[in-house]
Amino acid sequence: MAAAETVLTQGAGLKKPEDLTLLREVAEATAGVSHLEMCIQCGTCGGSCPSAADMDHTPRALFAMLRAGMREEVLRSNTPWICVSCYHCVVRCPQEVHIADVMYTLKSMAIKAKKYTDSKPPDFSQTFVGMVETFGRSFELGLATRFYLTHQPLRLPGMAGMGLGMLTKKRMNLAPTRIKNIEQLKAILEKAKTLELTA
Repeated sequence: MAAAETVLTQGAGLKKPEDLTLLREVAEATAGVSHLEMCIQCGTCGGSCPSAADMDHTPRALFAMLRAGMREEVLRSNTPWICVSCYHCVVRCPQEVHIADVMYTLKSMAIKAKKYTDSKPPDFSQTFVGMVETFGRSFELGLATRFYLTHQPLRLPGMAGMGLGMLTKKRMNLAPTRIKNIEQLKAILEKAKTLELTA
């Protein structure tokens, strides 16, 4: 490790030697230019986040952990799964770090490594992506039904009234519908997967 990289990461109470290998891996896997290495640990992201209270680590703390090479702790964190992609943090970040995009990368890495502690968010995410790949859009009834049957079946009867109301007001469909030109979307997604594998 270069001497310049052997500094202490003290954000979020961490006192471990800095190892930028994990940080670079995440930055390179993030779509576009993440600016992740530009984080100055100011805490604006966590202060702007409407979901921060439910996160085990604020984004600032998570980025300090990335700098410390704490792969296991980062991939087991609930922070990426709690992120609602509102982009408040991105808009307010003085360094223009693409925080929400980094959270998507961390979710993907956690799924691949099977490091998540709660299977509900990854299952929901993979079901949603599967529906978009198949139909070009989400199918809410199928998504909710599959999620609750798998993870919380006893809650389904209590949700019947809300579901019926959404159906009668035409806010939800009984059957999925495909978008026009689904083959074009599938070609784009296949190309994206190919580019991801060669990156």
